Amino acid sequence: MAPVLHDAPAGSPADGPADPAMTGLDPRLGRVLLESRQRWRDLVGLAADFAFETNSAGQFTFVVPDPALGWPTALLLDQPAERLLADPAGGFDPFHPSVPLRGRHAWLRRADGTVACLAFSCAPLLDPAGRIVGARGLGIDVTEQNQAMAEAAAALRRSAMVEHILARMRQEVLAPRMMRAVLEAVRGALGAEGVAVVGTTGEGAAILHQSGHGAEGLLGPAAALVAGAEATTRAAATIAAGCPLLVSTCLTRFGERAGLAIWRPAGGRAWDSEEQMLTDAAGGIVRVVLEHQAIQREMARQARTDSLTGLLNRRAFLEELGRHIERLDRETAPGTMIFVDLDNFKPVNDRFGHEIGDQVLCRTAALLRRTVRPTDLVARLGGDEFALWLNGADHMTAAERAESLRLNAPGELAEVVGAPRPRLSLSIGIATRRVDSGEDIDSVMRRADFAMFEVKRQGRGHWRVAPDVEP
Repeated sequence: MAPVLHDAPAGSPADGPADPAMTGLDPRLGRVLLESRQRWRDLVGLAADFAFETNSAGQFTFVVPDPALGWPTALLLDQPAERLLADPAGGFDPFHPSVPLRGRHAWLRRADGTVACLAFSCAPLLDPAGRIVGARGLGIDVTEQNQAMAEAAAALRRSAMVEHILARMRQEVLAPRMMRAVLEAVRGALGAEGVAVVGTTGEGAAILHQSGHGAEGLLGPAAALVAGAEATTRAAATIAAGCPLLVSTCLTRFGERAGLAIWRPAGGRAWDSEEQMLTDAAGGIVRVVLEHQAIQREMARQARTDSLTGLLNRRAFLEELGRHIERLDRETAPGTMIFVDLDNFKPVNDRFGHEIGDQVLCRTAALLRRTVRPTDLVARLGGDEFALWLNGADHMTAAERAESLRLNAPGELAEVVGAPRPRLSLSIGIATRRVDSGEDIDSVMRRADFAMFEVKRQGRGHWRVAPDVEP
């Protein structure tokens, strides 16, 4: 069925024999002209999603097809054309061209309330004197293509931002510096006032990393969004303290729950959907850095601790001891070294096996931890040898601790073995580094080791204080 056409202004196609241009024509010629006009109308309806003509008042006099954008043409005729414009103030108006135009995009309202983007070719209608008396044009609906292009452009922008962030991150090796580079790049890419990584645990929330200012005032709202979000949800936007806040949840493989928080100044523009997608992309990078940081922490812990007991190993003990002695020298305070060796450990291993032997070592480590303060040092030097360093303690304090170990260790270790024999006990050597002695670490350790050796030589299961070093 041919599209329904309506009256057009002077000089445009019209229906019926009443057209003055048909008066006096041969009937056969008149039929040819009418058929030609009908073909033109059919072609317009096939080629365009919206075709129109307007008069000098800007009212529709011709619209095709019927319906057009969901509007019955009967409702559009004689109505102001600009009523269809979705953005009358700022968008392109195809209904009032002053010169012929092609390929210009305009957004029109559909009958269902949605909007459509149409690519228009339009031109003004002129009277014999050259005055504009209306307009005509054709529009092709490019809403889907426009959306696809917008999504492709957004994807390219996200890809460019991610590549920029990754390039900044690759310049660093250590995780904290990586995170700083990532946050600075995100802050610049999104034009944010500040960016922070917020961590949440059962003990509360904390700012793990930040770039910019104002994170402290937004910690509560950001942490609430992180705690309440699923790992797969998109970035959540809110207003906190007047600031537009955007938070993307980052759940690492190791169970760490954190979030990337981005904010603008108070009263700033709200975050749009594309910026939410950009934030989610950045949140994925932050998650990778957090996992890398966790791996680095674990590697550092393993490099410094004994894998069986969790105590400091020899290397870490010596490193920490050097820093502790420097501080004690500044404070003019003493420190005391205690060497501990398990008696009869080899017979326990031979009789009960290495599994029981490992349990004995772990129980000994736990006993030593309970004997000292958190600010002191405890280490497993190797095998069944342990060392303790007591900050600010002299040989009298150390002797009290050693006596406690001598009395309590046999009973506790017997619980592990489950037999009174062989009897496990501790041989303990003590060496105090006095104030202003200038004694080095190796000398202190040799004296403590020698005192422990003397205890073993004289029967084991006791303690001995090494003589002071000669000034």
